[in-house]
Amino acid sequence: MVRKSRSERYENTKERLEMAKRWRHDEGYEGKWQRMIDLYRGKTYWQSGGIGTPNDRISINMAFSTINVIAPSVAVNHPTITVVANREDDRDRAVFVEAIINYMWRHHDYRKPFRRTVKDFLIIGHGWVKVGWKFVEEERKRSEYEVDDEYNTSVDEIDAYAVDNPDLAGELPTNDDVMASIPSVQMEVVEDQPFVERISPFDMFIDPEATCLEDAKWIAQRIVRPIEEVRRDKRFRRGVRQNLQADSGLKVRWENDDERDQYADLIERVTLYEYYDLEEGLLSVCAEGADDYLLDPTPMPYNFGHPFVLIRNYDIPDTFYPMGDLEAMESLQEELNKTRTQMVNHRKRYARKYLYHERSFGPEGREALESDDDGRFVPVVDENRPLGEVVVPLPQVPLAPEMYNHSTMIENDINTVSGVSEYARGQMPEIRRTATEASIIADAGNARASDKLAMVEICIGEVGRRVIQLMQQYMTRDQMVRITGKDDQKHFVAYTRDDILGEYDFEVEGGSTQPLNETARRQQAISLMNAMAPLVGMVVDPAELARYVLQYGFGVKNPEKFLVQQQPAMPPQGGPPPQGGPPPEGEVPPQGMAPPAMTGGMGPAPIPDQVFESTGGVPPELLTQLQNQMGMELPNM
Repeated sequence: MVRKSRSERYENTKERLEMAKRWRHDEGYEGKWQRMIDLYRGKTYWQSGGIGTPNDRISINMAFSTINVIAPSVAVNHPTITVVANREDDRDRAVFVEAIINYMWRHHDYRKPFRRTVKDFLIIGHGWVKVGWKFVEEERKRSEYEVDDEYNTSVDEIDAYAVDNPDLAGELPTNDDVMASIPSVQMEVVEDQPFVERISPFDMFIDPEATCLEDAKWIAQRIVRPIEEVRRDKRFRRGVRQNLQADSGLKVRWENDDERDQYADLIERVTLYEYYDLEEGLLSVCAEGADDYLLDPTPMPYNFGHPFVLIRNYDIPDTFYPMGDLEAMESLQEELNKTRTQMVNHRKRYARKYLYHERSFGPEGREALESDDDGRFVPVVDENRPLGEVVVPLPQVPLAPEMYNHSTMIENDINTVSGVSEYARGQMPEIRRTATEASIIADAGNARASDKLAMVEICIGEVGRRVIQLMQQYMTRDQMVRITGKDDQKHFVAYTRDDILGEYDFEVEGGSTQPLNETARRQQAISLMNAMAPLVGMVVDPAELARYVLQYGFGVKNPEKFLVQQQPAMPPQGGPPPQGGPPPEGEVPPQGMAPPAMTGGMGPAPIPDQVFESTGGVPPELLTQLQNQMGMELPNM
């Protein structure tokens, strides 16, 4: 293979970027994505005009409702990421890595950019997440205390050295030299950690020949930055960045192009392209209109390759860009808006009009005829014409009754296409259905939601894997992690890079990102108790089962206060006493055993062990309380 020169490589990069722009524009991808965004926000594009003025157009935004039913059902909570080691030696570390990635997801709030990506994934059809390492240093002026402390330390060291080496005392620096050598400013690390951010689909360019991210030859991200900021960036080649010219790179939608250009002139911007050559594993940066690379092709900085994670919605065979949930219902949404607009315009036209002979009424008669007052007398000037011919109502053209049913039919079609039923939208259907029918409809809708949930969980697992890989590669200082222990106690543990080394698989606990339904949780807890009832005391620990039901089903953070702390019985020294009777006369009951109950004494007798055995080890008071909260009688355990 002939090695390309620097100029040939740069021209090849620019040609690839231009080809990707033309391909995406000619195929109409950017226009379609913009229509889907406008459809979500309720802005419609009607191909045929003449249906009312813009202020009269009605938008029944079923697209907005559909997206905001699906999005919370798949990405509303922080995920619970599980980590499994790929090697036997890393099994202990996997538990610690699991605690770290779950803590970082919450502490750095990776959920916020990820939820924005899920919106892109549903509306446009795909979303991009960038996972990388961010290192930021800032120049900070040192305080007088810091300068004096360093000065005093240096002077003490010089004096001690002069005492040990009296022959060199004249060659040592003076106090003024020490003060002059102390810097007044220092570099301070502001940020040194992995980042997760959402990238706009409009800013990502891909190889047009690719059908998925795995077979793409290159990928690039468009970044718009102020030109003065780029000229000061020392990572770029000085000769190229100083000769950059601003372009119209203002990333904002503005109806008035003059205002947009005027705002763009306030801060000059330049468009950069972060180009990843996936075949050769090289990263480079070029600018719009530049003659050479800003950043020469260098090996990719991350061990896992490019930093982008793609989440795809409905795949189309042999096509890179998938389709979203709104593309299939776009025409139905527009038809629904037209139908409702026609109804509104018909109601506006339904105003009573009258035909009258102008010479039959004087000014007072016309004023009384046009008045809204009830019971007004209308004087008629022409007495020779019958009153039935003086004023005649103008006939109205009624709207076909089928038009009102047409709107309901379109809404049903949208529910069928989107897979979001009335139950999911929080509406009561007009047709009453049995519980079995409603359950079948809900299960059918959950099938699509489960598919999207699986896509979201796979993407979260990939993001978590890259975050840990970045920490294994770039982490230099000790970090602190907050671990939740038993009874929701918080523990802070310090760790280093060596504590997280290894190869792991990252998966998301099923349903952990979904919203918590209190009714469903309690029903699941009740079902679990019913299913585990025959095994309580033999295979299942009754105390742990009660603790789980209280924590998961009813949200009790400290279930220990409900459980009776039973002390284990110790065998007597002289052999077991007769079953059911007191110990032999003159023998003291063994320590740890309760004395026999007194039938005629004061106070209640202790609860026999047989009572706990009949309830599977669960105290009777706790069992009664659970039955009252659940509203049902639990089986005898």
